[in-house]
Amino acid sequence: MELTNQPVSVSKPTVAIAGAGGYVGSWFIFHFRHKYNIVALSRKKVKDNPYPEVTWKQVELYSISSTVEVLRNVDVALYLVHSMNSSTRLNQGSFEDTDLLLADNFSRAAHVNKVKQLIYLGGLLPKETGDSLSRHLKSRLEVEHTLGSRSAKLTAIRASIIVGPGGSSFDMIRNLVKNLPILMCPKWTESLTQPISLRDTLDIIDTCVANENVYGEAIEIGSPEVISYRRMLELTAKELGKKRWIFSVPVFSLGLSKLWVGFFGESPPQLVSPLVESLKHTLTVSGELEFREKPIQYLTYEESVREALNPGTELKSPRFFPLDRIGNTVRSIQRMANPHGNSAAWIARRYNLWLPTFLKFWVNGEMLESGEIIFYLLWSKKPMLQLTLVPDRSEEHRQLFFISGGWLVKRFDHGWLEFRGVMDNRYILTAIHEFVPRLPWLVYVNTQAKIHLWVMNRFKKYLENRQN
Repeated sequence: MELTNQPVSVSKPTVAIAGAGGYVGSWFIFHFRHKYNIVALSRKKVKDNPYPEVTWKQVELYSISSTVEVLRNVDVALYLVHSMNSSTRLNQGSFEDTDLLLADNFSRAAHVNKVKQLIYLGGLLPKETGDSLSRHLKSRLEVEHTLGSRSAKLTAIRASIIVGPGGSSFDMIRNLVKNLPILMCPKWTESLTQPISLRDTLDIIDTCVANENVYGEAIEIGSPEVISYRRMLELTAKELGKKRWIFSVPVFSLGLSKLWVGFFGESPPQLVSPLVESLKHTLTVSGELEFREKPIQYLTYEESVREALNPGTELKSPRFFPLDRIGNTVRSIQRMANPHGNSAAWIARRYNLWLPTFLKFWVNGEMLESGEIIFYLLWSKKPMLQLTLVPDRSEEHRQLFFISGGWLVKRFDHGWLEFRGVMDNRYILTAIHEFVPRLPWLVYVNTQAKIHLWVMNRFKKYLENRQN
């Protein structure tokens, strides 16, 4: 790839990268580490940094305060985060709600720090919208909306499959070709798309950094070559020097397709599932949204594969200290419709009043003037759960409580509960983070954890059925 020798700006922008250790983030750092002051963000603390000109900062993206700290004095932030793996032993929540919460954290932190621009690398969207969209594509639209909902100007770059060395989507295609002499392809492999090389993707991202022409814009990118996924398999086989019999069949259920691609493509479920679900759509670049900031000599798919297989450059990766994890932590995120547009403060108060009423004869609640909320089991005088409001981190559309006591809690200095409004307050997210239960783990998972989900689901229905 021919991007490394970039001119150095007179005044270099400071660019933070969330997801810096991933595929696109790592290559962006390699090619543009001299052009920008790069702040690379990672959940782990860096141990060995191969590029001293790059600053690595440890961050917990589930925490607004942690994210605010690492975005200080940042001009532009690249958001390359998608459905992060859980950092807790038990994670109760969908990838959509997790992505929505993380994007809202990042947007809030960027707003506090007066970050000028956010750049989000997402995926191409089909021409049809609404209920026909897959869960994955709907989630990407929500992330776009959320990142662009505050003062930082959003540039949303929607890309097709990015073909380059180390790319998970291309690796999946390569592994299918490598592992299967006969590829009986499901019908969805006839869907059309416009794959794009990593080189061209990085060039476009670089062009968008601190470029006011693309502030507040959605841009769709892909090579001008429109091909099917089946054709991509054929061309990949050609470049690998493999003779493969590749044909389509009208069968293969969605579930079977996921198993087929996951097993033979050697790919994790969190990658395969959203990809296969999205492939029912034709994903091509819209003429209205195509990239026009400068002319680009796009690589063809064959050229992109050739470069992915023989990059000519060895990427150096940092080494990290292992995470100092606390055992048996829990994260639980639930989304609730908010048809009446109530504030998070109102929802939090209502929950604290509703819970003892819903669990009458079992749970009693008490709200102290200090902001503490205490729940008791039956007529016991010993707190079952104690929550402490954090006033300086709470406001109308977000209420934060530390989990500060109670016999259900093992660590009083670690977890927190929050209620927050998202998507123009159309939804309320309620989330427990880093909770450490006192009950033995198997007992907790099969009792308290399930009761919590049941209670939150009933509270969700209560909010939906309220008349005013």
